[in-house]
Amino acid sequence: MPLTFYTAEIIDIVDEVPNVKRFFFRIEELNKCDFIPGQFTMLDLPIDCKQTTRAYSIASAPSTSENTFELVIVLKDGGLGTTYLFNKAKKGDKLKVSVPIGKFGKPRPDLFEKELCFVCTGTGIAPFRSMLLDILNYKIPHKGITLISGSRYEKDLLYRKEMEELQEKLPGFKYIPVLSRENSVDWKGEKGYVHEIYKSLYKDKIDIQFYICGWKVMILEAVENLKQMGFKKADVKYELYD
Repeated sequence: MPLTFYTAEIIDIVDEVPNVKRFFFRIEELNKCDFIPGQFTMLDLPIDCKQTTRAYSIASAPSTSENTFELVIVLKDGGLGTTYLFNKAKKGDKLKVSVPIGKFGKPRPDLFEKELCFVCTGTGIAPFRSMLLDILNYKIPHKGITLISGSRYEKDLLYRKEMEELQEKLPGFKYIPVLSRENSVDWKGEKGYVHEIYKSLYKDKIDIQFYICGWKVMILEAVENLKQMGFKKADVKYELYD
Protein backbone atom coordinates (compact mmCIF):
# COMPACT_ATOMS: atom_id res chain seq x y z
CA MET A 1 0.00 0.00 0.00
CA PRO A 2 1.58 3.31 -1.05
CA LEU A 3 2.41 5.90 1.58
CA THR A 4 0.36 9.07 1.86
CA PHE A 5 2.44 12.23 1.42
CA TYR A 6 1.60 15.79 2.43
CA THR A 7 3.16 19.16 1.61
CA ALA A 8 5.41 20.45 4.38
CA GLU A 9 6.93 23.93 4.53
CA ILE A 10 10.28 24.45 6.21
CA ILE A 11 9.50 27.12 8.79
CA ASP A 12 12.90 27.21 10.48
CA ILE A 13 16.39 25.69 10.37
CA VAL A 14 18.58 25.81 13.49
CA ASP A 15 22.24 24.82 13.88
CA GLU A 16 22.29 22.44 16.86
CA VAL A 17 25.92 21.26 16.97
CA PRO A 18 28.62 20.97 14.27
CA ASN A 19 27.21 19.05 11.28
CA VAL A 20 23.76 18.68 12.86
CA LYS A 21 20.75 20.88 12.12
CA ARG A 22 17.20 21.00 13.43
CA PHE A 23 14.55 21.34 10.74
CA PHE A 24 11.06 22.57 11.63
CA PHE A 25 8.16 21.80 9.29
CA ARG A 26 4.50 22.81 8.98
CA ILE A 27 2.09 20.49 7.16
CA GLU A 28 -0.33 22.62 5.19
CA GLU A 29 -3.08 20.02 4.72
CA LEU A 30 -3.39 19.13 8.42
CA ASN A 31 -4.62 20.96 11.52
CA LYS A 32 -2.59 18.81 13.90
CA CYS A 33 0.52 16.65 13.84
CA ASP A 34 -0.39 13.70 16.05
CA PHE A 35 1.57 10.46 15.95
CA ILE A 36 3.04 7.76 18.18
CA PRO A 37 6.25 8.98 19.89
CA GLY A 38 9.14 7.06 18.34
CA GLN A 39 7.79 7.05 14.80
CA PHE A 40 9.63 8.41 11.76
CA THR A 41 8.65 10.16 8.56
CA MET A 42 9.89 9.99 4.97
CA LEU A 43 11.03 13.14 3.19
CA ASP A 44 10.77 13.06 -0.61
CA LEU A 45 13.70 15.18 -1.70
CA PRO A 46 14.48 16.78 -5.11
CA ILE A 47 17.73 14.84 -5.56
CA ASP A 48 19.12 13.08 -8.62
CA CYS A 49 18.91 9.41 -7.74
CA LYS A 50 16.52 6.48 -8.07
CA GLN A 51 15.51 6.51 -4.39
CA THR A 52 14.53 10.08 -3.49
CA THR A 53 12.98 9.43 -0.08
CA ARG A 54 14.89 9.49 3.21
CA ALA A 55 13.69 8.38 6.65
CA TYR A 56 14.14 10.55 9.75
CA SER A 57 12.86 10.00 13.28
CA ILE A 58 10.55 12.73 14.56
CA ALA A 59 12.22 14.63 17.39
CA SER A 60 9.25 16.66 18.60
CA ALA A 61 6.32 15.57 20.74
CA PRO A 62 2.96 14.72 19.17
CA SER A 63 0.48 17.59 19.11
CA THR A 64 -3.30 17.70 18.93
CA SER A 65 -3.32 21.46 18.41
CA GLU A 66 -0.42 22.25 16.03
CA ASN A 67 0.51 21.05 12.55
CA THR A 68 4.29 21.33 13.05
CA PHE A 69 7.04 18.81 13.73
CA GLU A 70 10.82 18.73 14.11
CA LEU A 71 13.59 16.58 12.64
CA VAL A 72 17.22 16.58 13.80
CA ILE A 73 19.56 15.59 10.98
CA VAL A 74 23.31 14.94 10.77
CA LEU A 75 25.26 15.70 7.60
CA LYS A 76 26.36 12.38 6.12
CA ASP A 77 29.55 12.29 4.03
CA GLY A 78 28.52 11.66 0.44
CA GLY A 79 24.84 11.51 1.34
CA LEU A 80 22.72 13.10 -1.38
CA GLY A 81 19.78 13.65 0.95
CA THR A 82 21.59 15.40 3.77
CA THR A 83 23.81 17.33 1.33
CA TYR A 84 20.67 18.78 -0.21
CA LEU A 85 19.11 19.60 3.16
CA PHE A 86 22.28 21.26 4.48
CA ASN A 87 23.39 23.13 1.36
CA LYS A 88 20.23 23.92 -0.61
CA ALA A 89 17.12 23.67 1.58
CA LYS A 90 16.04 26.97 3.10
CA LYS A 91 13.27 28.48 5.12
CA GLY A 92 10.09 28.70 3.07
CA ASP A 93 10.86 25.70 0.87
CA LYS A 94 8.18 23.04 0.52
CA LEU A 95 8.82 19.29 0.51
CA LYS A 96 6.71 16.17 0.38
CA VAL A 97 6.55 14.38 3.73
CA SER A 98 4.91 11.05 4.52
CA VAL A 99 2.49 10.24 7.29
CA PRO A 100 4.35 9.06 10.42
CA ILE A 101 5.26 5.38 10.27
CA GLY A 102 7.21 2.78 12.24
CA LYS A 103 6.68 0.55 15.27
CA PHE A 104 9.56 1.70 17.50
CA GLY A 105 7.12 3.50 19.77
CA LYS A 106 3.75 2.34 21.00
CA PRO A 107 0.38 4.00 21.66
CA ARG A 108 0.39 6.21 24.75
CA PRO A 109 0.01 3.94 27.80
CA ASP A 110 -1.87 4.68 31.02
CA LEU A 111 1.40 3.90 32.77
CA PHE A 112 4.76 2.27 32.07
CA GLU A 113 4.85 -1.02 33.93
CA LYS A 114 8.64 -1.37 33.75
CA GLU A 115 11.54 0.96 34.39
CA LEU A 116 12.70 2.44 31.06
CA CYS A 117 16.23 2.73 29.72
CA PHE A 118 16.79 4.71 26.52
CA VAL A 119 20.19 4.15 24.88
CA CYS A 120 21.27 6.23 21.90
CA THR A 121 24.15 7.62 19.90
CA GLY A 122 24.12 10.79 17.83
CA THR A 123 20.79 11.74 16.28
CA GLY A 124 19.38 8.51 17.70
CA ILE A 125 18.23 10.74 20.56
CA ALA A 126 15.40 12.04 18.35
CA PRO A 127 12.70 9.43 19.15
CA PHE A 128 13.58 9.54 22.85
CA ARG A 129 13.16 13.29 22.98
CA SER A 130 9.71 12.79 21.46
CA MET A 131 8.87 10.09 24.03
CA LEU A 132 10.17 12.09 26.99
CA LEU A 133 8.29 15.24 26.07
CA ASP A 134 5.12 13.21 25.58
CA ILE A 135 5.55 11.58 29.00
CA LEU A 136 6.03 15.05 30.50
CA ASN A 137 3.11 16.63 28.66
CA TYR A 138 0.65 13.90 29.61
CA LYS A 139 2.13 13.18 33.04
CA ILE A 140 2.33 9.47 32.27
CA PRO A 141 3.22 7.45 35.39
CA HIS A 142 6.47 5.48 35.18
CA LYS A 143 8.92 3.60 37.39
CA GLY A 144 11.98 5.57 36.34
CA ILE A 145 13.57 6.59 33.05
CA THR A 146 17.28 6.72 32.22
CA LEU A 147 18.61 8.22 28.98
CA ILE A 148 22.16 7.14 28.11
CA SER A 149 23.28 9.37 25.24
CA GLY A 150 26.61 8.69 23.53
CA SER A 151 28.67 11.11 21.46
CA ARG A 152 32.31 11.47 20.56
CA TYR A 153 32.93 14.94 21.98
CA GLU A 154 31.17 17.32 24.34
CA LYS A 155 30.44 19.70 21.46
CA ASP A 156 28.46 16.91 19.75
CA LEU A 157 25.87 16.40 22.51
CA LEU A 158 22.39 17.00 21.15
CA TYR A 159 19.68 18.68 23.23
CA ARG A 160 22.06 18.70 26.20
CA LYS A 161 20.66 21.76 27.96
CA GLU A 162 17.10 20.60 27.38
CA MET A 163 17.83 17.13 28.79
CA GLU A 164 19.52 18.63 31.84
CA GLU A 165 16.50 20.85 32.43
CA LEU A 166 14.17 17.91 31.90
CA GLN A 167 15.75 16.20 34.90
CA GLU A 168 14.24 18.98 37.01
CA LYS A 169 10.84 18.93 35.30
CA LEU A 170 10.27 15.18 34.97
CA PRO A 171 10.45 13.27 38.27
CA GLY A 172 12.33 10.00 38.03
CA PHE A 173 14.22 10.95 34.86
CA LYS A 174 18.02 10.71 34.69
CA TYR A 175 20.19 11.93 31.82
CA ILE A 176 23.65 10.36 31.37
CA PRO A 177 25.78 11.75 28.51
CA VAL A 178 28.79 9.59 27.60
CA LEU A 179 31.75 10.75 25.51
CA SER A 180 34.02 8.30 23.70
CA ARG A 181 36.81 10.63 22.52
CA GLU A 182 36.69 13.68 24.79
CA ASN A 183 40.09 14.47 26.35
CA SER A 184 39.31 17.82 27.96
CA VAL A 185 40.03 18.01 31.68
CA ASP A 186 36.92 20.19 31.98
CA TRP A 187 34.63 17.26 31.18
CA LYS A 188 33.58 15.68 34.49
CA GLY A 189 30.96 13.33 33.10
CA GLU A 190 31.14 9.75 31.85
CA LYS A 191 33.78 8.70 29.33
CA GLY A 192 33.83 5.64 27.10
CA TYR A 193 30.91 3.95 25.42
CA VAL A 194 27.24 3.59 26.26
CA HIS A 195 27.67 -0.16 26.81
CA GLU A 196 29.72 0.30 29.95
CA ILE A 197 27.00 2.44 31.50
CA TYR A 198 23.95 0.20 31.07
CA LYS A 199 25.96 -2.90 31.98
CA SER A 200 26.95 -1.25 35.25
CA LEU A 201 23.51 0.16 36.02
CA TYR A 202 21.55 -3.00 35.31
CA LYS A 203 23.88 -5.86 36.20
CA ASP A 204 21.62 -6.79 39.13
CA LYS A 205 18.27 -5.77 37.63
CA ILE A 206 16.09 -7.62 35.19
CA ASP A 207 12.71 -5.84 35.08
CA ILE A 208 13.78 -3.17 32.56
CA GLN A 209 12.41 -2.17 29.16
CA PHE A 210 15.19 -1.05 26.82
CA TYR A 211 14.80 1.16 23.77
CA ILE A 212 17.94 1.58 21.64
CA CYS A 213 18.49 3.91 18.68
CA GLY A 214 21.56 5.04 16.77
CA TRP A 215 24.51 3.66 14.89
CA LYS A 216 24.11 0.09 13.66
CA VAL A 217 27.33 -1.21 15.22
CA MET A 218 26.33 0.14 18.63
CA ILE A 219 22.88 -1.42 18.45
CA LEU A 220 24.09 -4.87 17.41
CA GLU A 221 26.59 -4.88 20.28
CA ALA A 222 23.98 -3.68 22.76
CA VAL A 223 21.44 -6.31 21.73
CA GLU A 224 24.03 -9.05 22.20
CA ASN A 225 25.19 -7.64 25.54
CA LEU A 226 21.65 -7.46 26.91
CA LYS A 227 20.96 -11.01 25.76
CA GLN A 228 24.02 -12.21 27.66
CA MET A 229 22.85 -10.23 30.72
CA GLY A 230 19.64 -12.24 30.73
CA PHE A 231 17.19 -9.85 29.11
CA LYS A 232 14.59 -11.35 26.81
CA LYS A 233 13.94 -10.32 23.22
CA ALA A 234 10.72 -8.56 24.28
CA ASP A 235 12.71 -6.43 26.74
CA VAL A 236 14.73 -4.81 23.95
CA LYS A 237 13.36 -2.65 21.12
CA TYR A 238 15.68 -0.94 18.67
CA GLU A 239 15.78 1.33 15.62
CA LEU A 240 18.80 1.10 13.33
CA TYR A 241 20.47 4.14 11.74
CA ASP A 242 22.80 3.45 8.80
